[in-house]
Amino acid sequence: MSTTKKKGTAHKKKGTAKRNKLGVKNSLVNNINARKKKGTSRSKSKKTVSKKSCSAMKKNWGKKRR
Repeated sequence: MSTTKKKGTAHKKKGTAKRNKLGVKNSLVNNINARKKKGTSRSKSKKTVSKKSCSAMKKNWGKKRR
């Protein structure tokens, strides 16, 4: 028996993707799907934009920051 090593079979270190508190890899789609699967949702006050912040956004709409 010959003991020949195959080329390109070196063990590569797998990169560990950071996981968030939902237990999924950090990405927008993964977070949305994990929340959907878990059944957690935000309250009405947290998911809507307040009138005060909405008017501030409209006031600055289209203006570039430097």
